[in-house]
Amino acid sequence: MAAWSPAAAAPLLRGARWLPLLHCAQRMFASQTEGELKVTQILKEKFPRATAIKVTDISGGCGAMYEIQIESEEFKEKRTVQQHQMVNQALKEEIKGMHGLRIFTSVPKH
Repeated sequence: MAAWSPAAAAPLLRGARWLPLLHCAQRMFASQTEGELKVTQILKEKFPRATAIKVTDISGGCGAMYEIQIESEEFKEKRTVQQHQMVNQALKEEIKGMHGLRIFTSVPKH
């Protein structure tokens, strides 16, 4: 009998939303992952007035879940739900491949 491998099981499990979590490896380094850098770049483009953007892969480095902290004038006079909708809209294509997303937004204090 052949040994089980993720590659062999992938065709059987394709489409399962939890599958990316099975392949997550624990991060052992401090630098940003490719996914974190990509999401950060998109947010910088969509929120040019942002004074702080922090993107953290909270799935161990595989890109299944992110935590986003963003501070921007664009959020001024908007309710929290509207601010989060703006972030979701900015990342609508990337969100399709994610398992989850935590969003924290704020307006800079002057």
